[in-house]
Amino acid sequence: MDLDAFVAEHGGEWRRLRLLVSRRRLDADEADELVTLYQRTTTHLSIVRSRVPDAVILIELSNLVIAARAALVRGPRFSWRQSGRFFTHTLPAELYRARRWWIVTTVVSMAVVVAMGWYFATNPAAVAMFSDREEIQALVDHRFVDYYSAYEATHFGLQVWTNNAVIVAKCIAAGVLILPVFYILFFNLFNVGLTAGVMADAGQTGTLLTFLAPHGLLELTCMFIGAGVGLRIGWSWIAPGLTRTRVQAAIDEGRAGVRIAVGLAVALAVAGLLESFVTPSALPPLLRVAIGALVWLLFLAYALGRGRVATEALRPEDEEQTAYLVPTA
Repeated sequence: MDLDAFVAEHGGEWRRLRLLVSRRRLDADEADELVTLYQRTTTHLSIVRSRVPDAVILIELSNLVIAARAALVRGPRFSWRQSGRFFTHTLPAELYRARRWWIVTTVVSMAVVVAMGWYFATNPAAVAMFSDREEIQALVDHRFVDYYSAYEATHFGLQVWTNNAVIVAKCIAAGVLILPVFYILFFNLFNVGLTAGVMADAGQTGTLLTFLAPHGLLELTCMFIGAGVGLRIGWSWIAPGLTRTRVQAAIDEGRAGVRIAVGLAVALAVAGLLESFVTPSALPPLLRVAIGALVWLLFLAYALGRGRVATEALRPEDEEQTAYLVPTA
């Protein structure tokens, strides 16, 4: 085969393909042409590789084929408008749809915390099984309060944000196995219940609420949402419904879980700011608690109130249900 003649014959098609690949938008005819030229160019690449393996031409055609394939399967480009719509429609709608799971998880979890706190407050011997007397006294005297101001505020906020975001992500990711969600949730609830019991037994309930409520309302709610969403993913394997297979149900709920995880990361960043700047501040205790309660109520209004409205107003592009993007004209 004469390589120069081959390049002269098909070079125009390659240049046209390169031009189409460089464009951001294509009309229907151009999309069809892109598919056709991509198929032809892959054939040309195969011919050159098998008959006249010229290194320069092979590299040029390989790069062109890779770029064309990427152009064919690429999704929508990033835009601030789409990002804004994610937070105004997609995210609140997902939170609203999962409301039964995380509301039940919240109620049950808080009941467990209260029960554990009461048990440890009325049974000092049980507390002694997990901590010695000196550690308990140090926690009551200064350690609980000092924890929130022991580090520089920005570093502390970043630390608690990443730690809590990882916990929530684990709950959602482990939901497919169900049991790990209960383990993660119980481990964190146990720590809260034990601390609450120790502080209540020492007559420091006011201090506990002052230093826990400003950030804890939002922080714990995010953890309960993560656990509830994780359990919903796991339940989709057990009861996928009549219209979906188990695999499809898990995929659908997993995608919803990823969307919620992104939103919770933002909410936990707000909780981290509260924990590092409001909780240990010199503001009056009631004002600190009021700030945390207000932020928490705004989040609930966003998840339930805005979520209900967004669910009714969702457009098809707000909830992608296909696993792969394919070129269409």
